[in-house]
Amino acid sequence: MKKIYLSVIIPAYNEENRISNTLLSIDKYLSKQNYSYEIIVVSDGSKDKTAAIVNKFSELIKNLKLIDNKDNHGKGWVVKQGMLESEGEIRLFMDADNATTIDHFEKMIPLFEQGYEIVIGSRDKKDAQGAKQAVAQSFLKRQLGNFGNILIQLLAVSGIWDTQCGFKAFTDKAAEDIFKRCLIDRWGFDIESLAIARKFDYKIGIIPVNWVNDPNSKVSLGGYFNTFRELIKIKWNLIIHKYD
Repeated sequence: MKKIYLSVIIPAYNEENRISNTLLSIDKYLSKQNYSYEIIVVSDGSKDKTAAIVNKFSELIKNLKLIDNKDNHGKGWVVKQGMLESEGEIRLFMDADNATTIDHFEKMIPLFEQGYEIVIGSRDKKDAQGAKQAVAQSFLKRQLGNFGNILIQLLAVSGIWDTQCGFKAFTDKAAEDIFKRCLIDRWGFDIESLAIARKFDYKIGIIPVNWVNDPNSKVSLGGYFNTFRELIKIKWNLIIHKYD
């Protein structure tokens, strides 16, 4: 049986109002490509109709699958689940709000062909020229993000200004090696996965993305502070070699 080339993993929590448009957008793009793929929505204990909508669309969209968790575990937990249960040679996770559209994957393919094992999207021009934010975040969120980026570089992942963009792809080998070691279940998982990648010398490439901020984003200010707390855990785990 021929191996699947691309797995698209979409973590989702109470996304009944946005998941339909995202799935249709992904299907429209991928159905025109010449490689095999699967789309996996991982519901993180959604209390709304997210799972029912995905099940309905699975009759219309090729290779769409649902992992329906009955309990809420956190975005990091379900991304890890999707990464380890998918079958693609390349495994990409993206946000359910479609803030970074699937066509950005085109920019990733040449980097994988050059030998990069991880390719991430960035909204920061310091990482990649051409990065854009179509709708700016609030002043407070921007300031918290800038402060957080400096802390992240000092403590865990130097040289990357945007570790939190929800558009990251891994080779199958890198995904299985990195995510089986991940311990953070919620917002800090992006930092942790990149910190582990750096620890084990995986080659990381960066592409610029055009990111559209959704005003209905579920990332609260509390989420920022929880991420900082998880950053300290990651640093401690690195110090005590817990990822070995």
